[in-house]
Amino acid sequence: MNRKPKPNQSISFEQIPRREFEKTAVRVSMVSIIGNAVLSMFKFLVGLFAHSGAMVSDAVHSASDVFSSIIVIIGVKLSSKASDKDHPYGHERFECVAAIVLSVILLVSGLFIGHTAIEQMTSDNPKAIAIPGVLALFAAAISIICKEAMYWYTRFYAKRLESGALMADAWHHRSDALSSVGALIGIAGARMGFPLLDTIASLIICLFIIKAAYDIFRNAVSQMVDRSCSEEMEQAIMQCAAEQDNVIGVGLIQTRVFGNRIYADIEICADSGITLAQSHEIAQQVHNAIEERFVKIKHIKVYVRPSDNADVLLSD
Repeated sequence: MNRKPKPNQSISFEQIPRREFEKTAVRVSMVSIIGNAVLSMFKFLVGLFAHSGAMVSDAVHSASDVFSSIIVIIGVKLSSKASDKDHPYGHERFECVAAIVLSVILLVSGLFIGHTAIEQMTSDNPKAIAIPGVLALFAAAISIICKEAMYWYTRFYAKRLESGALMADAWHHRSDALSSVGALIGIAGARMGFPLLDTIASLIICLFIIKAAYDIFRNAVSQMVDRSCSEEMEQAIMQCAAEQDNVIGVGLIQTRVFGNRIYADIEICADSGITLAQSHEIAQQVHNAIEERFVKIKHIKVYVRPSDNADVLLSD
């Protein structure tokens, strides 16, 4: 059964040119690198000075964000390269690879923090758990504010550019903000006479980080297995095809997401009495109109079917 576009349907998709995508993604990542470098050094020094294991763990988490942002830049740069002989379909999936690497970094940093916390909790030495100083409380509060601001900043551009690697980086910021909340609670509890709470906070931070790593990994893999794009996007593509001259109807459409770009195949119906050359001209017109309107579509193949429902298809 033909999938007809709904009448009077108007769907707007923001179009981001590839050059602007790369420039914006690199700028956002550089903001993350500078912010995390300053914040991680601040939290590490405060953690040592105030004897807070949770704050030191939080500093390690922020430091991993620096390397994550560097990987995002590398992934975006590679994914923006033009197609070549060895990669005729482009390099967009390098951004998914970058997101997977980020998830691994998150997982390793989380396990390291968890291992350190468990060692402190099971230690026979009571001095292994020190009561943190009041400065650690202020550092945790500052970290929460800064990391939450970086999360919303990165998330805004990740959604605007539809970048999996940037979204992974945004969630890295959010997990760091949540870990700082845990650190704040743990430090406050330790100063109120429950020193073990500081170590428990580190263990909770570990769980937050591992959960974020899993979510990032799952989303990146989803983008690498040729899933179709949204139904709204497919309907908009079909509507665009139906609007072109001499297109009688629109049949089957198949799409696949390749990194953050889209490949599509679409079937249109034309008058069965036209010549092969005219059929090709109509297909080319549909092809150009769709690729011009939807920048996310890297390539679309248009197949022309005679309106009398013949089985033989003429392809562009």
